[in-house]
Amino acid sequence: MTTLTRDAGRDATTTGLTFALTSAITFGLSGSLARPLLDSGWTAGSVVLLRIAIGALVVLPFGLVALRGRWGVLRRGAPTVLLYGGLAVAGAQYCYFSAVRTLEVGPALLIEYTAPAAVVGWMWLVHGQRPGRLTVAGAVIAAFGLVLVLDLFAGADVDLRGAAWALGAMVGAATYFVISADERSGIPPLGLAAGGLVIGGVLLGLLGLLGLMPMAMNAEQVAYAGLDVAPWVALLLLGLVTAALAYTTGIAASRRLGSRLASFVALSEVVAAVVWAWLLLDQLPGAVQFLGGALILAGVVAVKLGERSVLLEADEPVLV
Repeated sequence: MTTLTRDAGRDATTTGLTFALTSAITFGLSGSLARPLLDSGWTAGSVVLLRIAIGALVVLPFGLVALRGRWGVLRRGAPTVLLYGGLAVAGAQYCYFSAVRTLEVGPALLIEYTAPAAVVGWMWLVHGQRPGRLTVAGAVIAAFGLVLVLDLFAGADVDLRGAAWALGAMVGAATYFVISADERSGIPPLGLAAGGLVIGGVLLGLLGLLGLMPMAMNAEQVAYAGLDVAPWVALLLLGLVTAALAYTTGIAASRRLGSRLASFVALSEVVAAVVWAWLLLDQLPGAVQFLGGALILAGVVAVKLGERSVLLEADEPVLV
């Protein structure tokens, strides 16, 4: 029985890691797809709103099917869906793009991606899940790798207002991992993704209507890797790939890996973003960034080993 349980656990971990990497790679694509749109006159608010709205339209039918008419589950879990849509979707997006108005992208990303540390702290303080030495070591290694990937040693100006917005984005990202991993609401992953995207889209739309989020669009073609495409092609990819696919696989990953490990695997999104920028925008990463990517990977492996050792210790009394 113990062997079967461990085999099932390994299978869930493998599947979870696959989902987590898929989510990170697809989330990482968003910046490279959005950059030519922004350069051509689109505002960040317009791109984000359409990205989330398209994602919501795509995921909503699948979310309704996944619920299978269990509207009572959705009613009881409504606070969770509202919190997810408000903080993890709309809040994280709005705060991040507000941050990069006055703060360089590198520092903004670094502040937002302290979310894994926030998740570790939350799980420790609220749920008593104290991190092991390997987990802490992996966090330090991954954090240093993140600094290298973002090339922060080159120097960057720090704006306090922008830093405050980036901290808000970090809270949204941490909320995303914690809620995604929590199965107590009974809402299936597709249901949570659909509800969160719908709520997030509505809130972002309200911000646009109230003038709190600048909105502007442009019909000019945009270029990727030397290929000119219509803006709707980029927007469709943003909605289908970097919203619908990214959020659903991210939730599925967190349900299998837990919020701590899933949040550290998500650091690979930064590496994916660098690679996508290389492929689509011809922004070649340097050797330091490649080294940073390797350190992030090493940190994730250490965190995984730390999680495994904690689980084995927890299982020991049962096996005796």
